Amino acid sequence: MTDDIVKSVRSFIGEHVQDGEPDDDHDIFATGSVSSLFAVQLVMWVERTFGITVHPTDLDIENFRTVNHVVRFVESRREAPAPA
Repeated sequence: MTDDIVKSVRSFIGEHVQDGEPDDDHDIFATGSVSSLFAVQLVMWVERTFGITVHPTDLDIENFRTVNHVVRFVESRREAPAPA
């Protein structure tokens, strides 16, 4: 995982959780650390920050549940070939 991506995601999530910066495998949704509205904010932030498009098929909680999940999603989206 790219350290810069990890640091950015960790920082953004850390600014929004109710109980301080979580570790990278902390499930922010299952534990109630963030509101459901934060899911929308997180998706929009990922698109803006990393210059990627989150498609409707990507809107699976598994892509955004933890810092590590978000980082893997961003990396996979960046590695994916551009649509024809």
